[in-house]
Amino acid sequence: MAEHDQGRSLEEIENDRWGDPPADATRLISTAYALRKRPVGALDAEGLRLLISQQIGLHTLVPLAIDQVERNPLAEGDFYPGDLLDALMRRVPQSYWQAHEDQRARVRAVAETLDPNETFDALYAQATEFLGR
Repeated sequence: MAEHDQGRSLEEIENDRWGDPPADATRLISTAYALRKRPVGALDAEGLRLLISQQIGLHTLVPLAIDQVERNPLAEGDFYPGDLLDALMRRVPQSYWQAHEDQRARVRAVAETLDPNETFDALYAQATEFLGR
């Protein structure tokens, strides 16, 4: 992603404005709609985790999330240490990774650094599964 895109929202980058969430939207949907309006460079680990988990804006957000987990493999959203890395390994479809082998290699490199003695068991298990793919 170009550096100048960091100040733009997903709506601007994708040229796809969703408008307001439906009146009966869940909190998750309302949050996703709001996050799409924020500059992508301002999204924290939780915003990235939520959108990636919903498979929204992957082409823009996965590289940003990888940057974060390379700096801190246990970058944490609202759930547990490493939940951003877990979202990358568990929620990004194989078709995305097949089209972006360089990014998959970066996630694999991060997953390989996890220490089972310092990592949440489920995250370590997911990393082991991801590395096996």
